[in-house]
Amino acid sequence: MKQEPVTTEDLNITNLGPRTIISPGTTRDFPEGGTFWHTDGDRILLDDHLDSVQIAMRSDEDPPSIELAGPRREIFFNPSETCIAIVTCGGLCPGINDVIRAIVMQAYYVYGVREILGIQYGFEGLDPAFGHKPIGLTPDGVMNIATFGGSILGSSRGKRDVKVMTNRLEALGVNILYVIGGDGSQRGAQAIHEELQRRGSQIAIVGVPKTIDNDIMFMDRSFGYQTAFAAAFHAVLSAHTESRGARNGLGLVKLMGRDSGFIACSTALATGEANVVLIPEVPFKLEGENGLLAIIEQRIASRGHAVIVTAEGAGQDLIPSDENPNMDASGNKLHSDIGLYLKDRIIQHFKEKKIELNLKYIDPSYLIRSVPASPEDRILCLNLGRHAVHAGMAGKTGMVVARWHQSFVHLPMSLVTRGRRKVDPAGDLWRSVLESTGQPGRIGV
Repeated sequence: MKQEPVTTEDLNITNLGPRTIISPGTTRDFPEGGTFWHTDGDRILLDDHLDSVQIAMRSDEDPPSIELAGPRREIFFNPSETCIAIVTCGGLCPGINDVIRAIVMQAYYVYGVREILGIQYGFEGLDPAFGHKPIGLTPDGVMNIATFGGSILGSSRGKRDVKVMTNRLEALGVNILYVIGGDGSQRGAQAIHEELQRRGSQIAIVGVPKTIDNDIMFMDRSFGYQTAFAAAFHAVLSAHTESRGARNGLGLVKLMGRDSGFIACSTALATGEANVVLIPEVPFKLEGENGLLAIIEQRIASRGHAVIVTAEGAGQDLIPSDENPNMDASGNKLHSDIGLYLKDRIIQHFKEKKIELNLKYIDPSYLIRSVPASPEDRILCLNLGRHAVHAGMAGKTGMVVARWHQSFVHLPMSLVTRGRRKVDPAGDLWRSVLESTGQPGRIGV
């Protein structure tokens, strides 16, 4: 999928200043050698394809590279004088509490930070007009929070006055703010970072990207995504069971995926039971000889049952909508309900054809995003939280921690918020879906 070129300058990480304090970790009994300590010169390639490296070599320039995450021997903030704050923004996602716990444990036990604040209800908590008071976070208080979903700090959507939020951080004496949230939240964090830079204020802003849809750019995988499609897995299996248990049965499942179809694709592949997958990146038509309705009719006639999996953002062009679409508090376009629309159109089609149809519609969206994280996601959350603390204590700011090419790295907020990661219709993931389902590459198009 074509995207805007990334230059070396785009990958530069901002530092608040020289690191002059020896990290408490240097006194710990770690094995000699190895790669425990990192310098800012430790980097990996942004694009590890051979042709990209060869192009850079021919031009006698280093290819764009990313700074590796990890502990530095010297840090910027004195742990005994440091106050950190954590805020969670946007929709719920499995693993938020795991990240909160990891940041608290890492800051407290590894660095010796004793003042840790939880900002309640997202960026609202940085606006005194809402009256939300910060809460103190301790290891004992967060010890067991990973056993349930959601966020112990609460969350909210919507833009807030950047100057008001910056004033609040300064008034609270915060040295490092950790922002757990999606691309909209990271854009808000970037705005706070830029305001702090204008003021010359030495407060670090570090992001931990959160998106259940796996749609933040330049990341192998976002936390919560694996948990989400594991939960969706059971919904699709149930739809398959329902469809097989009825004459001319059809299971229709709507999954999360506002602009990207990763959950729908992964769930279909994991179950192996989907006959058609619909995602926002690939347009389709309902009517016509090769349209979706004809495909469903043919499948029901030949096999007696079918399972359709759709991402919530698929087929929006098919649904009549207002010229001025509604937006949510974060500025995201509110999509029409493709699941209910498809349900009604499919039932109408079979009724007009006088063909019996037993359709079961399943929408597990809120169940999926509210469950506790899976064991593998918990490990990812732990490591993202660890590396976020390392970065913040080193005085890095305006950046997020992420996993890229199986390594944990630092990425500028301005880079990861350029757009959304999407399923490539010409890539291997979508090809694997087509091979698994047997559906046409373009339905009715």
